[in-house]
Amino acid sequence: MKIAVFSGPLLDYSAREAMELAAGSGYAGIELACREPHLSPATSVPRVREMKRIADHYGLAIPALGGYAGRFSESGDDECRREFEDFCRLLEHAGRLEADMVRIFQGGPNAFLAADYHYEKAAYWLRRCAAEARKHGKRIVLEIHNVSLIETADSALRLLDMVGEERVGLIHDAANMYIADTDYGRESVKRLGRRLFHVHVKDIKRIERAGGPGTFRNVTRHGEEAFRQCLLGEGEVDHSGLIAGLRETGYDGWMTLECFAPVPPEEQIVHDLAVLRRWLGLA
Repeated sequence: MKIAVFSGPLLDYSAREAMELAAGSGYAGIELACREPHLSPATSVPRVREMKRIADHYGLAIPALGGYAGRFSESGDDECRREFEDFCRLLEHAGRLEADMVRIFQGGPNAFLAADYHYEKAAYWLRRCAAEARKHGKRIVLEIHNVSLIETADSALRLLDMVGEERVGLIHDAANMYIADTDYGRESVKRLGRRLFHVHVKDIKRIERAGGPGTFRNVTRHGEEAFRQCLLGEGEVDHSGLIAGLRETGYDGWMTLECFAPVPPEEQIVHDLAVLRRWLGLA
């Protein structure tokens, strides 16, 4: 398994600075957040090509683009068309950056609140996105995410079955699934099977109330709950089952660390990499 860092927590740095920091910290790749100042659908072609040159200079692969286009399930038709066009531009960026996968956000509401039409509308637009991805030789990844249509393995597979496209797969995120209070260990990995394309790793824990740095509130099936983002190994997410499941299923893809704990990014990415390498037996 190869380890990348998500550039989302590094948006206070330029793309060059983020890549230099990632390479200097020992990462093999960087998953680019599709937000400026790193990358966006509006980023110019010369700038995208420059990013590829910088990544090559530092020996970094770009396994995926962390796109934010989508939200089809809750949007009007005009907005969906704009989001689709943004996704198509990200596909072109992915080709220049040699990124295999582009993330689409499926939209909400929470799976336990969603109606059939939310899934049907998301599936319609995802099929259109998949047709474009096929032209570019790319894959689409949907992140299992709290407050979305796919908060659990079952809801994720429901949407994929409705889409019916081999190029559309899933990002397993144990912390997001912890928030949704669903299984995120060995059995969840086996359940996703060949539809598991990518893995995100971070840590988090439930707290009594939000308000401090790194805290937030979410609506879950238990009501409104509060959470704190943590350094890896300091929260409540037990990743041992995930790692066991990945090994048992022969997963050999990328794992992306995406820590948003309220500590300096240059410290947290070093800490989290050391912890994950230890868990994987790579230290």
